Amino acid sequence: MSILDNDKKDFYERKSQVSDERRNRITQPFYSGLGKLPPQAVDVEEAVLGALMLEKDALSSVIDILKADVFYKDAHQKIFKAISDLFEKSSPIDILTVTAQLRKMGEIEMIGGAYYITELTNRVASAANIEYHSRIILQKHIQRELIRVSSEIIQIAYEDTTDVLDLLDKAEKSLFEIGQNNTRRDSRIIHDLMRESLAEIEALKDKKDGLTGVASGFTDLDRMTSGWQKSDLVIIAARPAMGKTAFVLTCARNAAVDFDKPVVVFSLEMSSNQLVNRLISGEAEIEQEKIRKGTLEEWEWTKIQLVNLTLLI
Repeated sequence: MSILDNDKKDFYERKSQVSDERRNRITQPFYSGLGKLPPQAVDVEEAVLGALMLEKDALSSVIDILKADVFYKDAHQKIFKAISDLFEKSSPIDILTVTAQLRKMGEIEMIGGAYYITELTNRVASAANIEYHSRIILQKHIQRELIRVSSEIIQIAYEDTTDVLDLLDKAEKSLFEIGQNNTRRDSRIIHDLMRESLAEIEALKDKKDGLTGVASGFTDLDRMTSGWQKSDLVIIAARPAMGKTAFVLTCARNAAVDFDKPVVVFSLEMSSNQLVNRLISGEAEIEQEKIRKGTLEEWEWTKIQLVNLTLLI
């Protein structure tokens, strides 16, 4: 082997080593020697756990925000699990009962003993800001979950055998689960909702046609429903070939064209082209079979080209 071949071999080996190091820095950000730590708020966790043992009603205000796995420290997860178990049994929550519950669970030594429980209650004077502090803990947990999912996706993406579409599905599913498991809709005071409802009712009294939602274009149906209402889920059910798709597309067309409402149509049954052909057939009043086969007269071609629909499919 010549000197030139040796130099070339050394070059490619160094290049491969650099690529591996770069990949490791991307896929393993917390173990690359850069000194990074996952997002955490241990002091806030201690304050929240201490507050939960100070005031008996404190857990009620954060039970929908916190779960055991949102805590960063394993000891804090075990302590919150003990508190949650007591809460489910309607038992009092304080230093003594939490310590006894941890002993019953066999976890008292794992969390640092009874002394650590006592120390937690000394970290905070009251539970006044417990909801705000709990949201900080949840925020850090969500950040850690996003980092974990991102790292997994990056690592899988480097594999040559990875199917891109499967990877996209996995990424979407993982991110969706993070959102579903860690977000909640805040409860609202009934008096505020009453004011909003009364304001809406007052605004609707001036409508002369009786429509409070989006009109379907079918007079009898709109008379019964007052139009499609916000947040409603409307299910159209019938046997096959009864005209369900045609009815839905007609309602979408009427809302978009006649009432100037933005409309989006999603279909798991038919392709976008099939839906568009149906819309064109209805709008131009031309048989679907002729559109499917392309056997159109000259005047029919002209009529189709004049169709203008403002829908997204």
